[in-house]
Amino acid sequence: MAPRRLLLVSYPRTASNLLLKILALLDQPDVLTNDHGGYFFMNAFMAGAKDNRIYKPADQWTTEECDEVRNIFQECLNDLEEYSTRAQQENKMLVTKEHAFWLCNPMAFSRMIYGTNSSHDHLFRPQIPDTYGPSQTFSPNNETVFSDEYLRTWRLAFIIRHPALVFPSFYRAMLKMVATNIIQKDELRGILETNMSLRWTRLLYDWGMENHDLESKPLLLDAHDVIHNPHIVTRFCRLAGMDSSKIKFEWERKPSTNGVVQHEAPTEQGATDEQRVPFVNGQAREIMLSSLVGSSGVLKDKAPETLDIAIEASKWRKEFGEESSLLVEKAVLAAMPDYEYLKARRVTL
Repeated sequence: MAPRRLLLVSYPRTASNLLLKILALLDQPDVLTNDHGGYFFMNAFMAGAKDNRIYKPADQWTTEECDEVRNIFQECLNDLEEYSTRAQQENKMLVTKEHAFWLCNPMAFSRMIYGTNSSHDHLFRPQIPDTYGPSQTFSPNNETVFSDEYLRTWRLAFIIRHPALVFPSFYRAMLKMVATNIIQKDELRGILETNMSLRWTRLLYDWGMENHDLESKPLLLDAHDVIHNPHIVTRFCRLAGMDSSKIKFEWERKPSTNGVVQHEAPTEQGATDEQRVPFVNGQAREIMLSSLVGSSGVLKDKAPETLDIAIEASKWRKEFGEESSLLVEKAVLAAMPDYEYLKARRVTL
């Protein structure tokens, strides 16, 4: 039997907020989510990225830094488990969306750079509740802070999008974040390199394929299908255990207040998560949800049918300059094999 909670794994700019809006989680009678449709682990990622810590070799992290990041992971997990308990009590399915790297052990990035072993991984792992059993194992494709045993209690779903659409969009958004002091300039490098990659998505997808039976194997959507193929979204909704009659491809355009559209992400009445998530302030939400803000439906022009990376790269050079455009282009080319691999395994009709 498939687990009764769904972890939607994304990476920035994949139209994942659009997907949540289409799925209409608040209208799903048997679904529970938090004020933002997830993002429980954003604070943990930001703590790991602070001061470019993730670029440090494992043995250069101080005890205080390790404790800080582990404690924040613990707080995030505790928040998530509170919602999970509530979902069980209400006989509902918990749905949360998280970016893939936010779930990763900070040592995963150090390992990628320096080839270090896993001897420091335990310093960042939160305490898993006893209800999940005494065994805590970590198989090779599991680079998260969560044990295999814990992850198996989730149905995994993924949303991907062509890197040539995603990465330049993310870079633009992060430049705006720096300009408005939402993130610091010295944090930008780590945020870009960890998020402009499909490595973490593919690892977790492969882990899911190895660790779940046929009934609960991971689901995967391409954002192109979210935008252009409503029947595929409907099928995904059913496979995920939600009511496909509730999904919406059009909605009422919401007025803005001081230039910020209210509640563009799924919201739950009475929730008080806003102080927990740093990107939830008005400026940041406006930046990250700029395409969704003020829309009344799916914008198909945001997903062209074909993409030529060389042509796109010439546009990036004009927009970003030589050095930054090369950073984006390099990330796009490096991510393409993982993207094609995952795309071949997406939900189809």
